[in-house]
Amino acid sequence: MKFTLRRRLIVRLGEALERRRPWHCRRKWLGLLCLIAIRIRLRLENLYDPAPRRGPGSPPVGGAGFPFGRNQPLWGAPRDTSAGLLDPSPREVSRRLLARDGDLKTAPSFNLLGAAWLQFQVHDWISHGKGDPSTPILIPLADGDDWPAEARSAGGEMELTRTREVPGAAAGGPPVHANVETHWWDASQVYGTTPERALAVRDPEGGGRLRLPDGGLPPDPEHGVEMAGVNGNWWVGLSLVHTLFAREHNAICAMLADRHHDWDDRRLFEVARRINAALIAKIHTIEWTLAILPHPTVRAALRANWYGLFGPRGSRLFRRLTRSDTLRGIPGSRRDDHGVPYSLTEEFVGVYRMHPLIPDEFRIVDHRDGAERAEPESMLALTGTATRDAVDRLGRETLMTSFGVGRAGALALRNYPDTLRDLPRGPADVAAGDERRIDLATIDVARDRERGLPRYNDFRRMLRLPPLGFDAISSGDPGIAATLRDLYGDDPDRVDLMVGLYGEEPPRGFGFSETAFRIFVLMASRRLKADPLFTDDWGPERYTREGLQWIEEATMSSVIARNMPELAPLVADVENAFVPWDDPANRRSGRTRPFPAPEGSP
Repeated sequence: MKFTLRRRLIVRLGEALERRRPWHCRRKWLGLLCLIAIRIRLRLENLYDPAPRRGPGSPPVGGAGFPFGRNQPLWGAPRDTSAGLLDPSPREVSRRLLARDGDLKTAPSFNLLGAAWLQFQVHDWISHGKGDPSTPILIPLADGDDWPAEARSAGGEMELTRTREVPGAAAGGPPVHANVETHWWDASQVYGTTPERALAVRDPEGGGRLRLPDGGLPPDPEHGVEMAGVNGNWWVGLSLVHTLFAREHNAICAMLADRHHDWDDRRLFEVARRINAALIAKIHTIEWTLAILPHPTVRAALRANWYGLFGPRGSRLFRRLTRSDTLRGIPGSRRDDHGVPYSLTEEFVGVYRMHPLIPDEFRIVDHRDGAERAEPESMLALTGTATRDAVDRLGRETLMTSFGVGRAGALALRNYPDTLRDLPRGPADVAAGDERRIDLATIDVARDRERGLPRYNDFRRMLRLPPLGFDAISSGDPGIAATLRDLYGDDPDRVDLMVGLYGEEPPRGFGFSETAFRIFVLMASRRLKADPLFTDDWGPERYTREGLQWIEEATMSSVIARNMPELAPLVADVENAFVPWDDPANRRSGRTRPFPAPEGSP
């Protein structure tokens, strides 16, 4: 990416404004100028390809098997030594800083459907695949640790497999790992990454449809859960969203078949997939993100990503005149990878560790009258092979309502779900002979270290943010600050990335930290701008005119109403389906909101 005179002027002006007052404390248009300047600087200085030498037979750019990129300069992402991997113990970080402390701390303006949606998206974007068991990471356990004996290694430690590295990575450089999924926003979680998986999810009767016997996903005999493009770590939240967008695919197929009588099964499937994937990307860009980051400047920035600076009407006007993404939005603009082959990055993976969004218990609310079950459902009762039974027992409409009404957890220290800190292995692991339980919080901390991510303050320095001390990292909580000092000594630079991201006080109304948001500023537009299907190939030739209209008109609420008609009255007035819905009981009694509006929400 060239640092042109225009870009240089924008950066200087935006950074001068930012030094005087942060972007999120300014009026919308000045804040937007600051964000544009931040993004230009990040594109210039924080995109790196760690494995540039590729021979014949290497995976295509962005394809499955293509390595994760880096936002950190390569010299700043060293391989951690064995001592560094264990200093301090990831398990002690899990026990003392991450474990949920009492009642669930809730997010300001974000519901449980948003939590399920995030995992649905992550399964499309990223997977490091199965680890290498030949050289495990052994984490010693402190005296008094209650980790069960049957889950320990022969030597009494907690044992983790290592992430597999790409063969032939440069000696002395950062660790390089491949993405098992495609890096593209192609809905591979619905359709699969391989031709074999895509065939397995398709309806053998044709019409381009996906398999939905009795309106639900079919069983997957290999994994003991429902069949989907990606169905690891399966639970009710994933089942709901996967089923919803499989139904949406079939609705798109029906629309296309009605307009194009001469199309065969393959063409109907491929075009419907493109439309569905683009709709998912749009929903994530301008609905999900605005629910977790309800700030007027962020709203303007994200709508500009999709529609340009002048919104939907301006986009419809300018798309006839120009391919400038500033005026028309990224869809249909010129493709640009900013001089670095496109991939998602290890740092992107690090900031999307958002497991505290998930509660340990779920309030179940009937979709018809808002009646609440006397006892909540535990997370374990909604997970793995128990998922389908829970769906049949409770009903999809009631579960979807419960996820829409319920609040997600806050991304904060001491709010990591207990269920995920003592989690049984999935069916595939058990079938392979590995029945040991896992502490996902410990794994999250260890993975960031193993994959060469900077510790929290170095991560902030990489993003041109000042380092923080223990008091700031703890958001002023003296108990947490004392624990940080005890674990990390007198050096706040040793604090782990995930710990800092959860501990940092976010801007008002934000669901996650300013530090994490900087990576989002860079990568959110890059995922669209580098993809030819969202840029050079965006148009009726690939999507059809009616497909483009479908994408433009649909919202998450309309997708729910179309595919779950019993919920249509409940979501009719829901502007953003990822903000807590009005409780059905409130509708019956005449009240208009189930909760007071959260502080900082629009």
